[in-house]
Amino acid sequence: MQSTNWHRVFIGVGSNVGDRHAAFRQAKLFLANDANIQAFQTSPIYETNPVGGPPQGKFLNAVWAFQFSGTPQTLLKLLLQIEQTMGRKRTVKDGPRTIDLDILFFDDFVVAEQGLTIPHPRLHERWFVLKPLWDLAADWIHPTLKKSVCELLDECHADC
Repeated sequence: MQSTNWHRVFIGVGSNVGDRHAAFRQAKLFLANDANIQAFQTSPIYETNPVGGPPQGKFLNAVWAFQFSGTPQTLLKLLLQIEQTMGRKRTVKDGPRTIDLDILFFDDFVVAEQGLTIPHPRLHERWFVLKPLWDLAADWIHPTLKKSVCELLDECHADC
């Protein structure tokens, strides 16, 4: 049975393999056509250097926000299915990827389960997440750090 509650969700999106813009368009189409998603918003797209992992090409990064009717676990399953459908291979940690879809925030939920941590555990350390997140929701409060996205971005400029 599906939830009738709508949750505000922010996901980080990245791609550094193949036609990166086409990968963004395809992933967005998969999500926008899902009956459990409405009120879709997109940040500007930024080109950034990879962080960690083996040598690889630059990423396109963005944040997408939408309303989701379902659980965090249901959303994770959907995102992993889209990644797999689009050819994502998880062979090397932080390696190149056709598409990367990470849950950043799910309302103000705090989730710590095997395979799912919300808020994303490293979002406050990554300019390539914070800047597009700021574009959509500068005043959004991180539920565990108790700081706004704007404050986190200001702190990140000094450290990341």
